[in-house]
Amino acid sequence: MEPSDSPAVATTCTYYNSNDADNFYASIWGGENIHIGIYEQESDSIAQASHRTVQKLASLLKLHEDSRVLDIGAGYGGMARYLVKNTGCQVDCLNLSQVQNQRHQQLNQQQGLIGKIRIIEGNFEAIPAAEQHYDVVLSQDAILHSGNRLQVFKEVARVLKSGGEFIFTDPMQSDYCPPNILQPVLDRLNLDSMGSMSFYTQTAATVGLETIQIIEMTEQLVNHYRHILQATDEHYEKILKVCNQDYIERMKIGLNHWIEKGQQGYLVWGILHFRKK
Repeated sequence: MEPSDSPAVATTCTYYNSNDADNFYASIWGGENIHIGIYEQESDSIAQASHRTVQKLASLLKLHEDSRVLDIGAGYGGMARYLVKNTGCQVDCLNLSQVQNQRHQQLNQQQGLIGKIRIIEGNFEAIPAAEQHYDVVLSQDAILHSGNRLQVFKEVARVLKSGGEFIFTDPMQSDYCPPNILQPVLDRLNLDSMGSMSFYTQTAATVGLETIQIIEMTEQLVNHYRHILQATDEHYEKILKVCNQDYIERMKIGLNHWIEKGQQGYLVWGILHFRKK
């Protein structure tokens, strides 16, 4: 952590470095990914749905062996492993959690990918890379944790080559969300605010990124958190062996908030895809 890191970044780092958080996400999300999944049928597992999100993002990009990709807020590196295996591109993974980075490194080693993916400890409000270094910057459900999302976009625009692409998913508030209605969700995440579709598209334009496409899939946010809550209840005794009970109970409360606000239309989720002019 750097002294310039925002309070939101510091809070996120502390949370994801905790054993409770790491053990919960590794157990419930299937170990490869920790983001919202795309469900085609109710029987889809969390791991299957999460992998489908990775496949969807990858399908929107034209990557090859010479492509340089940066994943910001990379978690356990599931996206990077998929891209390296399927396109041969070069992937750097920027992530602030030492605990997640250690698990990421172990997974890379298990899958024979040591040396093919570079793990960088740091945060996306100050990307440690030169200007115009990457062909693609991507992120999955991480930018919401920033306390300065405009700064994140400025950094992404700085490190992207001309014509480079920025593609990400993020849980967001709806453009018509009333003030304070999401306070239970924000309190759970220790955030003051969330981004929105309009905020991100306007911010992208401000830093010189043009919109390629917006794919809104809010129903998947509700689907995903329902599946997480169901899995938590089904495997409660197993999770209790690796997570503090208070953490699990607070997680269940938080999941119910996500589901409720999503069903009410105050939360949205989808893919946002931009290109540097």
